Amino acid sequence: MAGKMTEQEAAAKLEKSSKKVTDKDIERVLEKEQDIEEKVQKNGSLRQYFNVVKSMYSLVKAYWKGEYREIPWFTIAAIVTALLYVFNPLDVLPDVIPFLGLTDDALILAVCLKLVQQDLEDFERWRSEKEQASQSDH
Repeated sequence: MAGKMTEQEAAAKLEKSSKKVTDKDIERVLEKEQDIEEKVQKNGSLRQYFNVVKSMYSLVKAYWKGEYREIPWFTIAAIVTALLYVFNPLDVLPDVIPFLGLTDDALILAVCLKLVQQDLEDFERWRSEKEQASQSDH
């Protein structure tokens, strides 16, 4: 098989793998936060997603702590899958063409963002309102 993964293939892989996400996967992605953020920041094709990745992490953390639960499980699972994929594609979606890995990473993040963008925006709005409320309490 030559060529890179298409957006449809990436979406299908992401959706299929998301169905297998467990609490252990969430713990793992939270443990790897610094490694994943460093990889995203240092890689040209991924760097544009740095703020998105930070936002995804904030959402997963708020969900994990029970602070924010107004979200479909699929969104959490898709984000966890995408972040684990960026960290180590072989763990999540076996990659037959290793040298295309970084292109796939960017594609997986882009597809994940498309799938969860509204939920991510809702979370950021909630987080912003929560911060404003806590500032006005002081």
